[in-house]
Amino acid sequence: MSKEIKTDDVIFNFFKQVCDEKDDVKCVELGNGWINAMETNLTNMEKNLEETDKVKYQESINSNKQQLDSLKGKSASEWREYATQCMVEILDHKTKS
Repeated sequence: MSKEIKTDDVIFNFFKQVCDEKDDVKCVELGNGWINAMETNLTNMEKNLEETDKVKYQESINSNKQQLDSLKGKSASEWREYATQCMVEILDHKTKS
């Protein structure tokens, strides 16, 4: 029996951890860790794109970077709110799939 790890489940569980974290400093650290990981992922994806694909996806890449920039400096309560919204979106997406 194999257990497939689904990206949505991993992301959902991460955001649940953000919501459940009672220590505000640790909550913010988790959020900032999320930003760093996503920025690294975007940078790596961008490096691996062919030039024609970079042009094709540049708007999406820029949008993702702007989203990450907007998360910088959030308080613990703002991170919990954001994480809750993300969890709702993931659940909504799952019910529509």
